[in-house]
Parts: sequence; structure tokens; C-alpha cells
Amino acid sequence: MAPTATTTTAAAEQQQQHPRKAVGLAAHDASGHLSPIRISRRNTGDDDVAVKVLYCGICHSDLHTIKNDWRNAIYPVVPGHEIAGVVTEVGKNVAGLAAGDRVGVGCMVNACRACESCQEGAENYCARVVLTYNSRDADGAVTRGGYSDLVVADARFVVRFPDSLPLDAGAPLLCAGATVYAPMRRHGLGAPGSHVGVIGLGGLGHVAVKFARAFGAAKVTVISTSPGKREEALERLGADAFVLSTDAAEMKAAVGTMHGIINTASAAASLHPYLALLKPHGKMILLGIPNKPLQVSAFALIGGGKTLAGSCMASISETQEMLDFAAEHGVAADVEVVGAGEVNKAMERLAKGDVRYRFVIDVGNTIKAD
Repeated sequence: MAPTATTTTAAAEQQQQHPRKAVGLAAHDASGHLSPIRISRRNTGDDDVAVKVLYCGICHSDLHTIKNDWRNAIYPVVPGHEIAGVVTEVGKNVAGLAAGDRVGVGCMVNACRACESCQEGAENYCARVVLTYNSRDADGAVTRGGYSDLVVADARFVVRFPDSLPLDAGAPLLCAGATVYAPMRRHGLGAPGSHVGVIGLGGLGHVAVKFARAFGAAKVTVISTSPGKREEALERLGADAFVLSTDAAEMKAAVGTMHGIINTASAAASLHPYLALLKPHGKMILLGIPNKPLQVSAFALIGGGKTLAGSCMASISETQEMLDFAAEHGVAADVEVVGAGEVNKAMERLAKGDVRYRFVIDVGNTIKAD
């Protein structure tokens, strides 16, 4: 995983001596301001795929990282792990991908490939997983993300985009989509006939609503602290019901009605009132990362035999499965496409929750070498 202390620009750049030149956007300090930067990429190895980046989604974790909120930024940070583009070159050992193919690179670009998690196809839980940016690869180089015109990645961490899935609206699925899809499938949330709750209606939450509908859930309820989200949930996204979590009467009416809840919120609020919405043996899956410890009563779980679980990202096979399912069922993110010159403003808006529901950078047309 990424180091636990901020690394200076000079120290980070000493690790970046790859031969291939690229350009991108980087934050150089905790102000988070993104500006053009020249970076290097490795040459395409025997097992690698070179990708011309066309679009890259802006994830909330990008904002946390460039601001050093998690105290692990390795400046300069080139963010971006929702990367969609086309293959320009493949290594001699690569099968199944060729120049011109539409592909994506998500949250990770390497793992140890030897541990139990890797052997089971759960690379996202490898203790030595290499994240797509702000991490260190096996050669010690700091990884740079998709806010750049070019990425080179091991083919095992590259997924194919179905032809019917647009690259711009599909890019956010590589993080937001995979992060909700994998645990919903794994825990049976959204099974036909079930009632699913979705806490939070943002980048992850809006996609969770769409996947729950596509899975065949009998009822999908959005749970939010924002009354303004009611119309969006019901009219725009097709949810069946909306519960305002600050309204005691609405919460009481929903007690004991849900088979499962996917919790995308990052607020450090008590989980007790939300766990009460579950039926006996119901499950709540945590995806958000609050900056303070969660408040959980043991009785809230024991009394109904309920399960509280967490999930992080998705494996490569789950990500590919998700993209194929999304294409088949017409699931894509609701996006606002921005150019490179608008990214800092987009970050400001993201911090205020002013996006419906994912910003996507038009990398192919606005981040180019001179």
C-alpha cells in the first residue's frame, strides 16, 4: 500500500526515471491544486499493455489524496483510477488484447500474485497490492494515474470495455461501479424479490441504485440526509422509495423492511438507526470511509442476527464481470465531462457535493503533449 508519510517531490522524482515521456495533471502539495506536469512511463514490457487515455473519472479519493487528507500523499500526485482508453501497443506475451481495443484500468495495477488472496483471484485484498496512483510498484517507482495521456500496465490488470458501453459514462464504473457491484453480488443484495436500501446518493450510490434495479430487486429505497435528493432518486434514477434519515417518522416506517443495505456514506454517524431498517438476518455492507470511528451497538446486530461487513474495490475478474453486466443491462454512470482546464473547479465542486454524479475528464482532447 502507499507509504504513511508525505514524501517530498524531489525524493519521489528520483524514483521516476522511465524512458517513455507523457504529460498529465499533478498536485504538488496539500493545496491540491492540479497543474500540467511532464512524467515518464516505462516502455511496454512483454506482459504490458500501453493505453492512450481518452477519459478518466474523478473519484472522491482523488480529492482526499491530493489534499493529503489520509497523510500518505507522495507528491507530485497524478491521480486517476477510472481510466478508459484504447490500446496502442501490447507486449509479446499478451493474449486477447490488441492495438485499437477499448480498455480500462481501475484501482490497482499490480499485486504479489503469490499470496492466498491473489491465488483466489482477490488481488484487491493482497497485502502488497499496488494502487494505480500514489503507490509504489515492484521497481520502487511511484505510480501515476489516469490524469495523463498515457498509461502502461500489466495486461492482467487491464479490462476490456464492451462495445456498447460508452467510454465516458463507463469510466466511473471502474471504481464506483466495481466497488458497489462486487459486494452486492457477493452478499446477494438485489436478488430477485428483495428489498435493497442504498445509503447516500453520490458517485457510488447512484450506480448502486442502477445495479440493484438491474439485478431484479423488487424494491430499491434511497436513504439520505438531503431532502433535495428525493426527486432525483425517484424520478431520475428510478428508485421505488426515498427515506429522509433525519425524519423520525420516515425512518420508523421503514424499520425492519430491508433485506440488505449498501452504505456508501462517509459520515461518522451512529449506525444503529440504519441497522434497524434491516429485516432479521439482513446485511449492511460498508463502502464509505469515515474520518472517525463508527458507532455500532452490539445489540443492533445480535438482536436480529444481522451482518455488518465491509468491502474494498473489486477483483479484476469482478470488474470485468461488472462491465459485461453493465453493458448487457444498460447501466452507466451519470457524468459531467470536463476539460483539463476545468479540473480544479470540478474538485472544488466535488468537495461541496455539487456534481450529478461523477466528473469525467476528457483526457484525449484536453491533455496533450506540446
